[in-house]
Amino acid sequence: MAGKGLGRGLGSLFAEYEDFKIDEPENPEKKEIVKEVVKEVIKTVDKPAEIDISLIDRNEGQPRKTFNEKALNELAASIKIHGILQPLLLQKVGDRYMIVAGERRFRAAKIAGLKSVPAVVKEFTDREVREISIIENLQREDLNPIESARAIKELMDKYNLKQETIADRIGKSRPAVANTLRLLTLDERVIEMIRMGKLSASHARTLVAIEDKNAQYELAKLASESKISVHELEKAVKKYQKPTSKNSVAKEQSGELKAFILKMQNVFSTKVSILGNDKKGRIFIDYYNPDDLQRIYDIIEKL
Repeated sequence: MAGKGLGRGLGSLFAEYEDFKIDEPENPEKKEIVKEVVKEVIKTVDKPAEIDISLIDRNEGQPRKTFNEKALNELAASIKIHGILQPLLLQKVGDRYMIVAGERRFRAAKIAGLKSVPAVVKEFTDREVREISIIENLQREDLNPIESARAIKELMDKYNLKQETIADRIGKSRPAVANTLRLLTLDERVIEMIRMGKLSASHARTLVAIEDKNAQYELAKLASESKISVHELEKAVKKYQKPTSKNSVAKEQSGELKAFILKMQNVFSTKVSILGNDKKGRIFIDYYNPDDLQRIYDIIEKL
């Protein structure tokens, strides 16, 4: 399954290329060591060339739509001192070049005033260009969580990749991939709040358990405007979900049983509900797609 998405030989090339995703050294003492390591890795891929920056075009299919200006300026300042340690990955298009990987470095290089940038020029199919662009961005920790979720969904829908395969490619756990995808089930207004940075992904995942879209939005606004913690939002969600019925069965549910259900929600990272009391009843575990069901099965099997 691991070799299903990328063309033959391309997966290993990209893996080597991305292992040294270094825009600036960890500290000045390591600068020369880092440069030498990167040089050796590049030799195993292709010799980089200096490409006129005015001949390079961005990839319109780039999944990343938002670039942090402060981070770009910081990278540009580093490039002025250390240069670009990792070459861009380009594809020749007529007399010009299109970015396959490295748009962030390209933008920072322009801010830094560079006239040319080091780049490896390769030929790729349209599918390979799209996959590499998506995977390179998913490997970045600062990618907008909604952009991450949409990129993962595109890999699954267009290229028939499973969550497990994607998790392996981007170096994340399968539950992390599943949780990211679940953000797309939220109300569009909540999704926009996440995209704009008004609501964290951690807060948003807490809201997935609520089916009512308007309730999701109201709680999201509460979290954003009142700056409450994830734990406080979890308590608000729990209060919303608490049955208003005063029947005897609900009254017979002990604090230990309610705490047990809450713990199950944390373990399975999904909505868990109970019908009954300490003596007898039923427990319901929600799943949202076949991969989510498989993820829950894997957790149960390990337990």
